[in-house]
Amino acid sequence: MFPPKKNKRRKAVEEYEYDDDEEDEYEDDEDEEDDLVEEDIEAPELNIVRPVFAQNTIKARTKKVIGKTVEDVLQMKDTRFEEWTFPGYDLLDASQSELKVNDEELKMQAKLIEEKLEEFDIRVTMRDAHPGPTVTQFTLKPSEGVKLSKIAALKDDLTLALSAPSLRIEAPIPGKALVGIEMPNTERTIVHLREMLESPEFTESTSPLTLALGRDVSGNAVVSALDEMPHLLIAGATGAGKSVCMNSFLVSLLYQNAPHELKLILIDPKRVELMPYDGIPHLLTPVITEAERALQALRWAVAEMGRRLHRFSEAKVRNLDEFNEKQMEEEGILPRIVIVIDELADLMMRQYRRDTETMVARIAQMARATGMHLIIATQRPSVDVITGLIKANIPTRIAFRTVSAVDSRTILDCIGSEDLLGRGDMLFMSADTSNPVRMQGILTSGKEVERVINSLKIAGGGKVTEQIDIGESEDGTEESSGSYIDLDADDNGGDDLFFDAVRVVQETNKASASLLQRHLKVGYARAARLLDIMEEKNLIGPSNGAKAREVFIDKLTQS
Repeated sequence: MFPPKKNKRRKAVEEYEYDDDEEDEYEDDEDEEDDLVEEDIEAPELNIVRPVFAQNTIKARTKKVIGKTVEDVLQMKDTRFEEWTFPGYDLLDASQSELKVNDEELKMQAKLIEEKLEEFDIRVTMRDAHPGPTVTQFTLKPSEGVKLSKIAALKDDLTLALSAPSLRIEAPIPGKALVGIEMPNTERTIVHLREMLESPEFTESTSPLTLALGRDVSGNAVVSALDEMPHLLIAGATGAGKSVCMNSFLVSLLYQNAPHELKLILIDPKRVELMPYDGIPHLLTPVITEAERALQALRWAVAEMGRRLHRFSEAKVRNLDEFNEKQMEEEGILPRIVIVIDELADLMMRQYRRDTETMVARIAQMARATGMHLIIATQRPSVDVITGLIKANIPTRIAFRTVSAVDSRTILDCIGSEDLLGRGDMLFMSADTSNPVRMQGILTSGKEVERVINSLKIAGGGKVTEQIDIGESEDGTEESSGSYIDLDADDNGGDDLFFDAVRVVQETNKASASLLQRHLKVGYARAARLLDIMEEKNLIGPSNGAKAREVFIDKLTQS
């Protein structure tokens, strides 16, 4: 009996010793695994999250999600205006975006980021890689005690280690306990307008002023409603993509609205970008290229805003949607008005600077409820163009690549746009976002725009812009919805000498009672009355004490 007990006791001792050895071996195994992970350069653990549009099943999914033709989608929004023929999607290029990103290359880049940060005693855990059209965003989790400012300060070192043309660090990513490092892709993916207009994000939007913006760093389609912004400021260096962006926005609006639902005022001092739209039935007036007429159009917009607010007050409604819902007849429905200024700097550099700033600010402050919206672009993002008054009233902004961080701060109140890559790479900031969102803008070719414009002109029956009526009353009073801008003073204001007085002001570029008295041989009272009529028609500016009145009449409009 004794030997078996001895063996049993020896066995218990061995089990106890084995447990201790097993624990030590287990800890050694963990250390070895950690070493292997640190030494594994070729295949780090990285979750690559491909965007939906880049997956293999995207074509089948797109057809199932949409399930409608363009006519069906548009008629759901505009059942009251079946007589208007909307342009078809076949006018746009049918190219599909193809994401060309190598998984092994992404893993190597993630490992290089991790190693470079470790050289500066910053331990991180690489999480995901989100390849997008222009950049790939690597997300990482810093270890406890690591300051985010230390990671952001290593931007240049990481750029050198990755041999990248530029790098952008987002620390932290809004809404996440992660840091994002955005690295340019070797090959950029083009975002086409047609795929954006066919995306569920666009077709399921209920706003008739939905703008297709582009795709974010994760490849998701991004759209935004202009009536919720309610105004938009676009700025960036020359050639960064502003004009292409504006064309995409205009085409997006034209695909959703009939002429009696949307009216446009296009101001193009450069005489290049917006001139192709001249003649479409959505215009209130031909494309404006002169600074004087641009200011007069802004004055008209302010007056129209006041008229609409007065009508809303009488109807006891708060905004345009409520007003239109109360109208029993289509003739009483007021259209939305979008004012597009292609180059604000050209208006702000002249003698009209103060008036331009004042008019833009007034529209931005009060026009939202009246259904009037601004889209302003400039290639000079300086404080003398984008003033504090304008910025304060336009919180939604798009920044393309800028020359310096100072320009970026002028647009967005923060740095970042100086690190963009150009060609549609942009930062979008709205009142709903705490930080700017990076995305790749849409590429709309000139041929696509031309085909859409020609289709609109054919659908409009070749009508001249000034002849389009949106509900003007027969007596031509202010009860009109402002169907066209009266730049040429088509009535004499009750005075037979009115046109003669206008001709004198045009020829002399001066507006004073004594001038009219000498040329027209009239008394002071009648001369003052003629000036009042011209002021009411926005042909001249108001009296400003001892200073001369401003003259807004262009000699080219002289009859």
